[in-house]
Amino acid sequence: MPTPALLAYATAGDAANGLLNGWSIDDLQRWALIYLGISSLAFIVVWVVGYVRRPG
Repeated sequence: MPTPALLAYATAGDAANGLLNGWSIDDLQRWALIYLGISSLAFIVVWVVGYVRRPG
């Protein structure tokens, strides 16, 4: 079964022209890492607060 052309990038540079809002690959990677870092911290905070507030 042939792969659709949208998924057939050979390198990250091939996708650079198709990004939204004129972002570059560098910007996309940077903001993805920032998002993952913040969401990981929020996840840890929720677990710590739940542990602290646990009765007993």
